[in-house]
Amino acid sequence: MEPKLNTFLTVCETMNYHTAAELLHLTQPAVTKQIQSLEAQYRTRLFSYDGKTLHKTEAGRVLEDYARSIRSNFREMEQAMAGIKRRTLRIGATKTIGDYVLLNEIGRYSADPFHELTLMVDNTEHLLSMLDASKLDFLVVEGLFDKDRYGFDLLQTEPFIGICAREHPFSGRSVTIEDLLEETLIVRESGSGTRDILERQLNLCGYGLKSFRRLLTISSFPVIRKLVKARQGISFLYQAVVKDDPAFGRFQTAPLTGEHEFHIVYLKDTRAQEYVKEFFGR
Repeated sequence: MEPKLNTFLTVCETMNYHTAAELLHLTQPAVTKQIQSLEAQYRTRLFSYDGKTLHKTEAGRVLEDYARSIRSNFREMEQAMAGIKRRTLRIGATKTIGDYVLLNEIGRYSADPFHELTLMVDNTEHLLSMLDASKLDFLVVEGLFDKDRYGFDLLQTEPFIGICAREHPFSGRSVTIEDLLEETLIVRESGSGTRDILERQLNLCGYGLKSFRRLLTISSFPVIRKLVKARQGISFLYQAVVKDDPAFGRFQTAPLTGEHEFHIVYLKDTRAQEYVKEFFGR
């Protein structure tokens, strides 16, 4: 890959010339010179400053998308030219999907003795950053992402529901948002898909997470399940997490609950769709 583009992507990822220079083992003037050379080549500014804060220009964002695809394809080419057969598929998945939805596909794919698999389970925000850095081949996520920036396919839709203990007064009911506010709300960490969806819908109704009487932030689904069973709070998550477990009550609260989409996400103009077909057996 052209060194100037690699330098450009490093600046995009750090948004700091000094940090980029350290990562690239270059001097800061050398990094600046390479960015200026790209700007001269494309006759446009790629970065601008607002005070001391560095920002990408619109042209910079366009080049970043293309450069990420070029980097991914370049690494594929290096492996092919070296005669290295691709054996390890690198997938990122959000926790609901990685822990509860992809089990059959993982089992089928790994049953082939010629297949190797790396599965990274994390929140949407971190997974997107790894995809951008070409550290993952594709993602399967329930969270929000920029559909203009990435290629994507719909995997499936899944009910997003409210859960409570089986004996809770909400169990089996449709309740209003105002009914919920005196409850302890248990949510995933910032950056997770379920939290992003819940916060977005609450904000549309004029509320936020702080509107609830008490808030517990828990990154572990097993712990959330245990707390809800013990009547320590209510939560919102995908039906796949609790399935038909009779220990949980389910409730609906429009517009917080409803069907949501799980998407396969990848960098545009790469071979990612081939790997998606290979993994899902399509």
